[in-house]
Amino acid sequence: MKRILLGITGASGAIYAKRLAEELQSKNCEVELLLSEAGEQVVKYEKQGELLKMGFVQHNNENYFAPPASGTSKYDAMVILPCSMGTMGRIATGATDNLLTRAADVFLKEKRSLLIVPRESPHNRMQLENQLKLHDAGAIIVPASPFFYYHPETIDDLVNTVVGKVLDQLKIDHTLFKPWG
Repeated sequence: MKRILLGITGASGAIYAKRLAEELQSKNCEVELLLSEAGEQVVKYEKQGELLKMGFVQHNNENYFAPPASGTSKYDAMVILPCSMGTMGRIATGATDNLLTRAADVFLKEKRSLLIVPRESPHNRMQLENQLKLHDAGAIIVPASPFFYYHPETIDDLVNTVVGKVLDQLKIDHTLFKPWG
């Protein structure tokens, strides 16, 4: 059973986080949530509040004594979905000002899988440089860019393309879309 830390920040796209949580739960993964204050607001604003009622452990973002703050905690991966540009910038510069950014820093230093899913667009030069810094530090950048080559018909179809790409990077089998070819 994989143990996944799901971070949610204040960028729009809570629907992606909810869908990923549902998929991980269906695959019997142990999921723990870590939301920024803005992330929790966006989850509620975008009407994805069911995510907070799915029975996952939810860490207080100000509690530096929680397991994600330490490299001795054994998680298989951390996914920050959606990841705001502000959170990405703090992680890229090592400015850990809360548990979420501290946990991301721990994943980088321990060389564990850290997937960052930026949702905001367009990107300025600093944001692109931060993505490159994170990539070079070992993070995997998975932009929330749905694809269209299998002719999606619903919002769920589009969401599934992004969530499926995240699951691919986590090496978790899924049926959210058919592989090309």
